[in-house]
Amino acid sequence: MTILNKPFDTQYNTAPFSKLKTEEFLSAFKTAIKKAKSEIDTIVNNKEKPTFQNTIEALDYSGEELDRISSIFFNLNSAETNDEIQKIAQEVSPLLSEFSNDIALNEDLFNRVKSVFDSKSDLKLNTEQATLLDKKYKSFARNGANLPEDKKERLRAIDKELSQLKLKFGEHILAETNKFEMHLTHIDNLDGLPEGAKEAAKQLAESKGRKGWLITLDYPSYIPFMTHAKSRSLRKKLSKAFGSKGFKSDELDNKAIVLKISNLRYERAQLLGYQTHAHFVLEERMAESPVKVNHFLEDLLEKAKPAAIKEFKKLQDFAKEFDGIDQLQKWDSAYYSEKLKQKLFDLDDEKLKPYFKLENVIEGAFTVANKLFGLEFNEMDTIDKYHKDVMTYKVEDADGELVSIFYADFFPRAGKRNGAWMTSFKPQMIKNGTNERPHVSIVCNFTKPTKSKPSLLTFNEVTTLFHEFGHALHGMLANTTYPSLSGTSVYWDFVELPSQILENWCYEEETLKLFAKHYKTDQVIPMELIEKIKKSANFNEGMQTLRQLSFGMLDMAWHGVDPSEIKDIKTYELKAFGETQLYPDVKANCMSTAFAHIFQGGYSSGYYSYKWAEVLDADAFEYFKEEGIFNKTVANKFKTYVLSQGGTENPMTLYKKFRGQEPKPEALLRRAGLIK
Repeated sequence: MTILNKPFDTQYNTAPFSKLKTEEFLSAFKTAIKKAKSEIDTIVNNKEKPTFQNTIEALDYSGEELDRISSIFFNLNSAETNDEIQKIAQEVSPLLSEFSNDIALNEDLFNRVKSVFDSKSDLKLNTEQATLLDKKYKSFARNGANLPEDKKERLRAIDKELSQLKLKFGEHILAETNKFEMHLTHIDNLDGLPEGAKEAAKQLAESKGRKGWLITLDYPSYIPFMTHAKSRSLRKKLSKAFGSKGFKSDELDNKAIVLKISNLRYERAQLLGYQTHAHFVLEERMAESPVKVNHFLEDLLEKAKPAAIKEFKKLQDFAKEFDGIDQLQKWDSAYYSEKLKQKLFDLDDEKLKPYFKLENVIEGAFTVANKLFGLEFNEMDTIDKYHKDVMTYKVEDADGELVSIFYADFFPRAGKRNGAWMTSFKPQMIKNGTNERPHVSIVCNFTKPTKSKPSLLTFNEVTTLFHEFGHALHGMLANTTYPSLSGTSVYWDFVELPSQILENWCYEEETLKLFAKHYKTDQVIPMELIEKIKKSANFNEGMQTLRQLSFGMLDMAWHGVDPSEIKDIKTYELKAFGETQLYPDVKANCMSTAFAHIFQGGYSSGYYSYKWAEVLDADAFEYFKEEGIFNKTVANKFKTYVLSQGGTENPMTLYKKFRGQEPKPEALLRRAGLIK
């Protein structure tokens, strides 16, 4: 038995990262699976009549040790991985998939659950209990409990293969990202690049024993180069490298994996009696069906496309006037957008960055959480961490009670995938009369400090930090009885509401004055810069909306159809992008082979949810604006009915309890400047 299979002998029961040995994970998983199976057997073999407590509740609390180990391991595989961890992931994933199927396809267990479900009208269940019962019953019915034995076996095989394919997809993308380096030896090649970006590129080259400058596909390196570098040929080289991940017909190619995943998902849905994978997924979403999702996307497209076309023409005309560019290409987008934004608003990220020192922005997010929800964040150096860059905090409420342990991991490194996300190492639940508090983490990839400068964020990185912190608050403020309904365990198209609404505070003068202070002088950001931020908020909003819609439509194109006839990924993708395409296609590039959200993460048939949740967050923030952005009454309602409730009730019911009405799409269109 490993350290992972015992209660952690640490303050607040945090994960003892420094004592964990990678080679022990496989054995720990096997022991925990065995224990979880024994817990299931105890439920199944109970001679007493099935009740809510001895069946439904017992089932939700089972597998706690396995869930904890899984959280720790797969979070490490995303944020601090290596070859050994990736190898174990490939071995462990089929075991977890098999165990999951052992539960879902356990006839005796299902019969007990069904017995409770069939008698629910006689049970005096509260709302959370009724939701849990419904969810448990559906988890069996929707995952093959009613299938004949041969189809159950096929389902097992599909799930096992999918678990391995998704991991392989992600490993390929990480390897591609780490493999590419653009080594520059002439200072002229860095023309236009801000000093901080040059210094970071030089520091990276030095760290690898090389002269000159290194540019990589990590966001803090890639984005400044694409936004500021004058050399069009180098932007093109970098853009093509970024856009061709998983699409080079080599050992890291993802084309076959994409086809296999989409076909297996379709077959799985058909086995379970659903038309497509999207029909299966969306049955348990606010959107309910592919028809509704497609209608939602098409409706937004209709409203955004005229603005996008107008913005694109304006950008094209500007590039022609500025540099004599006849045809805008994808590698021109960020560069000329930034130049046009500077011209229209006299605003660029380099003017803003000195006011957004990472430590100040973190403190700003904490201050917002304090003013809204009464939370206190105290940094602690006694909490074990998985990497020296990780920051750790104890979060308390106004009465000094523990709310959560919070981890924050901000900088890129070789073992960490790109992007930003929130996750948890331990869920919240109430068990044996104790309210177990959650351990929540956010992971980002921001610009590292250099020898001469601290980490200074772009405004986009500021909103990213607030976005992930919004997810974290959803996890931290969870206050439910059952772990499977806690925190961010909500309908997928509701989960982005807490994150996206928090971004709104970044545009408010009242908020910016709290933390946007010059890193050298401590001077508060001038009012004119705040005004420029607000004025530029809707810059190229039509084009941005079109881009998001294109991703949602591509997702539905893969998962809302029978994919068996798709032979050429690129041709199919171009067809899906048809209505949203502004730039000429780049033959060497493909989105699908690197679309980790839907082929590795949990967003398959769910990418639309970003725009869906924008409707919710725009409508919700209008309520805050009406009453005051730090209004305690509104904040308390948001905490009570949204942040603390998790998935205990239908999200629309919760939203209406908070807002007093259903969300109005006009709020989003108003904020985006697409209607008056």
